[in-house]
Amino acid sequence: MSDQPKGRKIKILKNGPVLVSGNIPLSQDDMIIGADNEPERWEKSHFYPPASANALCRCGGSARKPFCDGSHVRIGFDGTETAPVREDPALIERTEGPTLDLTWSAKICATARFCHRAGDAWTLAEKSDIPSCRETAIQEACDCPSGALTAYDKGSDKAIEPAHDPAVSLIENPTSGLSGPIRVLGGIPVESAAGTAYEVRNRMTLCRCGASNNKPFCDGTHTVIKFTSKG
Repeated sequence: MSDQPKGRKIKILKNGPVLVSGNIPLSQDDMIIGADNEPERWEKSHFYPPASANALCRCGGSARKPFCDGSHVRIGFDGTETAPVREDPALIERTEGPTLDLTWSAKICATARFCHRAGDAWTLAEKSDIPSCRETAIQEACDCPSGALTAYDKGSDKAIEPAHDPAVSLIENPTSGLSGPIRVLGGIPVESAAGTAYEVRNRMTLCRCGASNNKPFCDGTHTVIKFTSKG
């Protein structure tokens, strides 16, 4: 995670879009499905032209997704933020294994399902004295876009985090044709409409379907309403 240049941040606008400023790269990240019908890796499929700032739709109604076209005003979008500024440690589950622990927060889970490959990350962590199981569990945790799943080295109890440069992308699933949230990497500061700073994290996902019950973060509702950026 690199230091943040001055001006690089994400601002949630009241009942409006996500304003990404500071020349942060914007791209599309595709979820590539593996042989067991679960996501196994990320693949970049599109890069948007560099811009000092981008206003990204979070109501789900823009006709020019991923960018805002003012539809939030027309449809009367209620973008009220209900997420806490920091996760409640009491709500974070911990699974312990011989060489690896995993923590999981249901509140910020975006249901990306990278944790279900090769069985699941929790079972693999419980078998982490087997090198291949440990390696796969770590990869699954690192691929979790929201940061809901995090791997910890048993000896040091330090989080094992992938090194991400600050970047923003739009998640798509080419296999299902459905669209996911806004993927935020590299510890970019996120500020609420009221001016409150959310906890800075290396990985997070912001809602862009408009239906999350944990705004501004994704809670997986896009999978329930079958959200697509093409519609």
